[in-house]
Amino acid sequence: MDTFILAIDQGTTSSRAIVFNANGEICGVGQQEFTQFYPQDAWVEHDAEEIWETTLSSCHAAIEAAGILASDIAGIGITNQRETTLVWDRLSGKAIYPAIVWQDRRTAARCAELKSQGLEEMAANRSGLLLDPYFSGSKVGWILENVSGAKARADAGELAFGTVDTFLLWRLTGGKEHATDATNASRTLLFNIHTQQWDSDLLALFGIPESMLPEVKDSCDDFGRCDNKWFGSDIPVCALIGDQQAATVGQACFSPGMVKSTYGTGCFAVLNTGAEALKSDHRLLTTVAYRIRGEVCYALEGSIFVAGAAVQWLRDGLNLIGSAAETQPLAESVESSNGVYMVPAFTGLGAPYWDPDARGAIFGLTRDTGIAHIARATLESVCYQTRDLLEAMRGDGADFATLRVDGGMVANDWVVQRLADMLDCRCERPQVTETTALGAAYLTGLQLGIYSSLEEIAALWRCEQGFDPEMNEVDRARRYTGWKNAVSRVRTSS
Repeated sequence: MDTFILAIDQGTTSSRAIVFNANGEICGVGQQEFTQFYPQDAWVEHDAEEIWETTLSSCHAAIEAAGILASDIAGIGITNQRETTLVWDRLSGKAIYPAIVWQDRRTAARCAELKSQGLEEMAANRSGLLLDPYFSGSKVGWILENVSGAKARADAGELAFGTVDTFLLWRLTGGKEHATDATNASRTLLFNIHTQQWDSDLLALFGIPESMLPEVKDSCDDFGRCDNKWFGSDIPVCALIGDQQAATVGQACFSPGMVKSTYGTGCFAVLNTGAEALKSDHRLLTTVAYRIRGEVCYALEGSIFVAGAAVQWLRDGLNLIGSAAETQPLAESVESSNGVYMVPAFTGLGAPYWDPDARGAIFGLTRDTGIAHIARATLESVCYQTRDLLEAMRGDGADFATLRVDGGMVANDWVVQRLADMLDCRCERPQVTETTALGAAYLTGLQLGIYSSLEEIAALWRCEQGFDPEMNEVDRARRYTGWKNAVSRVRTSS
């Protein structure tokens, strides 16, 4: 009899649920997009109830699509958009303010103030992160300061904080479990990644009482059981893990030196560094890749805020395309982008620049620029940004010949070939590109004893297609120089 695992993949623009069997094969999928709110310039919010409702409906759709009963599911794993911040009432379970999304930059001034006080080195040494509005800490502080009565209620122990994994776990278990895992905790700017504890000095920096915080567990652990009312079965929750770390597991990057890059709303490259928490000299983040049975595996991560979101902007913002799939034939229809560069700094620049005030721009427009040139430049921007990240990793001593790629954008062969060309390394696309959900499923299986080890999971990984570089070095250098020049023109800080 087959064993089934339900993976919840709660992302930035949609909630998804996938039923996997023990071989890591997809049996059923449910997915639902939800609303993006932009109440002010550089503010991005989600409705907490819409996150919950779309997650629940996606789970039911996936179970139905798999043709199974909820009682057939051995366990649930949750992976999530990281850093997105929720604060809710412990009694009602209702959020006191919309979810502040990881892309949101409203706390840029607060982070700059803390930097000016010389506090970034302390924060980086303990958390592995920079003082940037990307992370959860300043977002929680903002909610406590700006929602009437929130600070007093937090001090009285009435409010709970969590990233999306924690909020979903709370809801699934009927408020019985307030927990997160080490990967999500490591993205808050409140967690000491070396001691694996919440850090009192970092909490004080943002005015956050420790009573608000969830318990930090391993990435696969006992996270309680679902309330019967959701699925008619009290399915155990066996794994929580941030989306990029989940993709690292799904790509079986278990050995130090292995690197993967995921292309969703943003782009995130993660380099496994093993038991050592390396400090980057090139403004990469030191983070927890996963924690299993109390053993921590660390990683260096480069974060790009806008990748697939730039294609979404072409579709929804400019109405230049009807669907993302149209970008490949458009890109192939012209010989080059004709000198056009798109810098998609819609919510600032991430690694290695960390410029929250930079804004997007398109350079090199002429009268003969068409939609195809802009579409091609948009796809190329993702490749250039990835090179920025991998150059930083190489600068920190990484030596790799292969990059494992995944996420929605890598269904586009043109993009993956251009990645290989621009990075001058082989790019490998796995058979299952839903590696984020797959990683959560694998950890669930590990907790349940379906898999005995990471080595057994690694043996399941299969390459669907490899892409080797074809571009000559002169062209590669010329195009990348043009990109660096374009980036320099949108930056507000050096």
